[in-house]
Amino acid sequence: MAAFIEAILQTFGIEPEKSKTKPNGKKPPAEEKKQYLEPEFTKVRVVDFDLKELVVLPREIDLNEWLASNTTTFFNLINLQYSTISEFCTGEICQAMTACNTIYYWYDEKGKKTKCTAPQYVDFVMSLCQKLVTDEEIFPTKYGKEFPNSFESLVKKICRYLFHVLAHLYWAHFKETVALELQGHLNTLYAHFIVFVREFNLVDPKETCIMDDLSEILSPSPSSQNHVTER
Repeated sequence: MAAFIEAILQTFGIEPEKSKTKPNGKKPPAEEKKQYLEPEFTKVRVVDFDLKELVVLPREIDLNEWLASNTTTFFNLINLQYSTISEFCTGEICQAMTACNTIYYWYDEKGKKTKCTAPQYVDFVMSLCQKLVTDEEIFPTKYGKEFPNSFESLVKKICRYLFHVLAHLYWAHFKETVALELQGHLNTLYAHFIVFVREFNLVDPKETCIMDDLSEILSPSPSSQNHVTER
């Protein structure tokens, strides 16, 4: 499969991207041109309707139930989207978990900061998310079971990590995504996710601001006041 995709990339004169991260852990240099912002790619979607209607809390649904259902769905979809290019996201190519000019470090349960390769980071993210969404004490599925007091903070944690994965997909693996003709799926997934986290304030705008240029194209915020970042 890797050889097949590489052949496609070479056909279009595209060389697989190497990590832009310097060995000393400094931020990589800014990219002059972001392919994923070009109109020929941003206009490609799987569906074309108001995503806001998909995320608004239905009157008859409990808020925590709605957050649980959507968070679990996004985890599964983003995990699936990453799996389509995972063979190109190797420790050699992606020596750090990068997105734009940001390097993400992993913090374990004790708060220890670790710099790891992108595939390691994504594995940590997906393992943690899987553990949380399948924990009956956190994401209860039985009728009458209460959600824990920490539920919202855990949902925010999951969404923050999932955003990191989406940002890395665009920054480091968009060319492979285009070669697989999956940019429409990625764009639709990203737009849906951004609308969802904005609706329920699940990810700090200072966290998502690195992808604001794409977010405002795929899912413009209704008011600039709702999407102001502090720098």
